[in-house]
Order: sequence, then structure tokens, then C-alpha cells
Amino acid sequence: MTELLERAIARVRALPDDMQDDFARVLLQLAGDDEAGAVYRLTPEEEADLAPSLAQAARGEFATDEQVQAVWAKYGR
Repeated sequence: MTELLERAIARVRALPDDMQDDFARVLLQLAGDDEAGAVYRLTPEEEADLAPSLAQAARGEFATDEQVQAVWAKYGR
């Protein structure tokens, strides 16, 4: 196991059980295990929160490169 993977696993171990399971499902799916877990289903509230963003994307309204860089700069990336 690589040092990076060991470090990541150590951090995930410190998370609550439900979050550990979420990370495990993602890792298994990335490794090609299609039986890692069911597809996540959005709650009605999550769907409502996402709807405006999906509408913007459908209209082709995306952030410019400059806007994205400004956000990264704001958070030290």
C-alpha cells in the first residue's frame, strides 16, 4: 500500500461510520467493483436545491475561467 493511500485511510478511519461507508463505496466503485453499493438517490429537498443549477447548465450558463480562478484564489488554492 502506498504512503498516500495509508494516509487517506487513516483520515477516513477517524470519520463516523456512515461517512466511512460512503468513502468505501466510492473507492470500491473507482476500483471497478460495480456491486459496491446502490446508486445514491436524492431527497426531494436535494432535488429542489439542485434544480436551479441544472437549469443554468441546460442554458449553457457556466462560470468563466476567471471566475473559477477567483474562487480558487479566495480559498488558497
